[in-house]
Amino acid sequence: MTTTAAPPRTSFAWRGLFLRLHFYAGVLVGPFVLIAALTGVLYALTPQLESWVYSDQLRVPVSSQQLPLKDQVDAALASSPQGSLVAVRPAPEPGATTRVLFAEEGLGESERRAVFVDPGTGRVTGDLVVYGTSGVLPLRTALDQLHRNLMLGEPGRLYSELAASWLWVVALAGLVLWITRPRNSKRIRTHGLIGVWVLGGALFLSATGLTWSAYAGENISTLRQAFGWTTPSLKMPGAGEHGEHSSGTSSGSGHSDIDSVVGIARLAGVDARNVEVGLPATPGGAWKVAEIERGWPTQVDSVAVHGGEVVSSVKFADYPFAAKLTRWGIDAHMGVLFGWPNQLVLLLLGGGLVALVVLGYRMWWKRRPTSGFGRPTPRGQWRKAPPVALVGLGVGTLVVGWFVPLLGVSLVVFLVIDLLLGRRAKTA
Repeated sequence: MTTTAAPPRTSFAWRGLFLRLHFYAGVLVGPFVLIAALTGVLYALTPQLESWVYSDQLRVPVSSQQLPLKDQVDAALASSPQGSLVAVRPAPEPGATTRVLFAEEGLGESERRAVFVDPGTGRVTGDLVVYGTSGVLPLRTALDQLHRNLMLGEPGRLYSELAASWLWVVALAGLVLWITRPRNSKRIRTHGLIGVWVLGGALFLSATGLTWSAYAGENISTLRQAFGWTTPSLKMPGAGEHGEHSSGTSSGSGHSDIDSVVGIARLAGVDARNVEVGLPATPGGAWKVAEIERGWPTQVDSVAVHGGEVVSSVKFADYPFAAKLTRWGIDAHMGVLFGWPNQLVLLLLGGGLVALVVLGYRMWWKRRPTSGFGRPTPRGQWRKAPPVALVGLGVGTLVVGWFVPLLGVSLVVFLVIDLLLGRRAKTA
């Protein structure tokens, strides 16, 4: 008896094109992906470390009674903080401190000074600068800025946007190479296998990362507005020109009704443990009481209280579905949506991306032309594609390049470099 070997899989006409795309993009943006993965993992793992480092400010002995919020704010004001009183975050659980928040000259965008108060005794346990709606403390703020812009400010955001812009392209090109690999190949490379396992996570991180980016993020915001996918905003009667972003008041008279305001909001369904009470932006204006629970289930309802009653409200249940997806996506990207399981997934995903970059450079080094084992894919692979498909690919590339500008600009740079290298090789 004789056996006939199975015929090899028909060669994918575009495999060479995807191979060159995956190679060039991986080599050139690999360092950015590597840094983003490492700093992202560090950021995701900081909540527990943050609780330990700042335990003196965050934790106090459990007390059988709790002072009214007004008295807790008075205690914070008595510590003579700089700036204007703008908001209060009541202690979410026994043993936790209340945060009294102040707007202060010299702080950065989205930064506020938090004075921590023992709700049982009124003792001030310290003060720290907190950042963003999540109220993260200095350690996590530093890691956030490292991940976002390498602590270089606005120009540094180009690095993270470049990584997010190319990550999905490299991932999908790698998937095509994995699917179209020769059937009779007995070697399953670790690089490809890891790439398949982290594919979904890589696409997720790329998409959610772009929502924060400078240029693609602006286009995403415009698209959301055009389709009505934006997050509803709370109407604030009497907010004046500056609305809820006003610096508020530093006098004690501005917070005398805070306990009754919180009681009214609780009766209206603002029942999350973590809430922020925003003081009126102008005399006689409305208070804002907002849930700030980003776990699962998400609790971000908010109400405006004016004249002893709720005058407007925004419920998470009423968000457009796209706005809910955006909220969930951002929180999962930050590692807060499902608590420690979310953090564990991000740790594994970040480790997988680091391994992919390292193994990718190792493969390139072993196969480089000067090593004697290299056999680079020849240029002109696009000529193997059917003309109609090539036109479609070109149009799609232009659209994506316009919507994700850093991808488009860097792609042009890649092509120019490849063209110059090709001419140099011909004249050598």
